Amino acid sequence: MKHSTRVWMGAAAMVATSALFLSGCSATTDETPEAGGGDGGLTPVTLQLQWFAQAQFSGYYAALDQGYFEDEGLDVEIVEGGVDIVPQTVLADQQADFAIAWVPKALASIEQGAGITDIGQIFQRSGTLQVSFADAGIDTAADLEGKNVGNWGFGNEFELFAGITEAGLDPTTDVTLVQQQFDMAALLAGDIDAAQAMTYNEYAQVLETINPDTGELYQPEDFTVIDWNDEGTAMLQDAIWANAERLESDEEYQETAVAFLKAVIKGFVYARDFPEETAEIVVGAGSQLGSSHQLWQTNEVNKLVWPSPDGIGVINEDAWEQTVSVAKTAKNLEGSTVITTDPPENAYTNEYIELALAELTEEGIDVTGESFEPIEVTLNEGGK
Repeated sequence: MKHSTRVWMGAAAMVATSALFLSGCSATTDETPEAGGGDGGLTPVTLQLQWFAQAQFSGYYAALDQGYFEDEGLDVEIVEGGVDIVPQTVLADQQADFAIAWVPKALASIEQGAGITDIGQIFQRSGTLQVSFADAGIDTAADLEGKNVGNWGFGNEFELFAGITEAGLDPTTDVTLVQQQFDMAALLAGDIDAAQAMTYNEYAQVLETINPDTGELYQPEDFTVIDWNDEGTAMLQDAIWANAERLESDEEYQETAVAFLKAVIKGFVYARDFPEETAEIVVGAGSQLGSSHQLWQTNEVNKLVWPSPDGIGVINEDAWEQTVSVAKTAKNLEGSTVITTDPPENAYTNEYIELALAELTEEGIDVTGESFEPIEVTLNEGGK
């Protein structure tokens, strides 16, 4: 039986003063979450997202809707993010118990002094693409030479810059870099040759748009994509971060971390096995995106999570080291890298995710998804 969904639409209450991923500023809520004392004896937990409600966070919303958090003794509030929210800073300032953030952005915050630890690497693969019209002849990073190349900035550009450099090009002279909005309008208008996109969001936006030449929706064959996983410069993205100081000294927080991870894993298992229902859960949680877009997003996010051969959430050392390497060596237009030195040993740990996986395996939960197959999704105009 489903439990009622309770989501805190409280982005404004958690506003940080900068959207830049290098920000060291703090959130503005007045009270630090405390353990114990929740409804019915449940432990209150605050989860800070990095963006608004959408199926990028399908497993968390499914866990809330299906009562998995309650089953683990937790009373969880999901706090939406936004342009001005820096989740890892909110977490480091103990204004949330856990936060979702991309690994390179969190590593930058750690280098600036944020005490946070990756305890669950939910996305096993990068979801970032560079999308072009098929007739542009852009199939690999090397083909970007002489092209107008869109990117979002704010720390989202380093896979692109690393890919350009890996292809033997100088990103400052061999391509024309264009500041891109978080949409595909510039690509569709012909203002840029290659646009940055997430598999689960902006790429769907072009496929939800009418092709003026046919009067029908654009099709995947109308475009080519550069996948940074294929180019060898992919960086780890959505991870669950915990407060490092509390993790080291607070036994109750450690137990809460394991319980939280168990519920989240069950949420992503539910999203894997019931994508249609999960998409509607996210729509019901207040997403401004339509049902077909959310189903596409759920399906694409599942591809980034499953299969997880070592178990969902386990940090793969090779993927981590590649992320660190790109973060240390890829330079943006200002000549800056994400980080300048190796992160500390406590930047990640598999201790808590392995405990959670062991308990779930004993319960008969499939935590690897080896037989996972994505579904076919039909997009509607505008993602309706």
